[in-house]
Amino acid sequence: MTSAPPHLVWDWNGTLLNDLSLVVSATNVVFASLGGPTVTPDEHRVRFRRPIAEYYAEVLGQAVDDDEFGRLDKIFHDAYRTGLTTCELAADARAAMAAWPGSQSLLSMWFHEELVPTVHTYGLTSHFTRVDGLRATVGGGRKAESLQLHLAELGVDGASVVLIGDSIDDADAALAVGGRAVLYTGGFTDPTRLRASGHPVADTLTDAVALAREVSSADR
Repeated sequence: MTSAPPHLVWDWNGTLLNDLSLVVSATNVVFASLGGPTVTPDEHRVRFRRPIAEYYAEVLGQAVDDDEFGRLDKIFHDAYRTGLTTCELAADARAAMAAWPGSQSLLSMWFHEELVPTVHTYGLTSHFTRVDGLRATVGGGRKAESLQLHLAELGVDGASVVLIGDSIDDADAALAVGGRAVLYTGGFTDPTRLRASGHPVADTLTDAVALAREVSSADR
């Protein structure tokens, strides 16, 4: 039990930003660079996981070491950037953010120096007490450590946190800080996988916020 007011942490890619098609397209550029197969959005949602190097290795049928992943990660992000202006927010993203009664922040595993101006472009900066992205030069890792740092900068106790995201890794990160997660089916992960995780699952972001309010109230 905690008396601290609940705080909501949003995921970006695949959650507030509807970029699944672009991510799959950029991922297929990566696979094509090694003569690999083309994956469909449904196949991607079934197989995608972090660390992303493990996902690449499985699809390509070969080991992907750190050096190779660094090269592939650059290929991915170069392809991703070319299509970013085609992406829109999830249909109910703004309504969902407006429905949360407490503080909220944004944590992404996309590069910080690109994330911050992009969030500003969509007119969302004022909604968040803090926006954090990845400050490393290569992505693909798990989110738990980034969430710990994010909350430390905010001065927020993990036990008062609910995270809304679209992956099992989001839920694992929330659990690692003693928080709760609500998982959204509109992103990068197959809904069957999300429901099998045992965490609350929502098909819309507004429903996700409603569930987040429920779980945060239950903990108080």
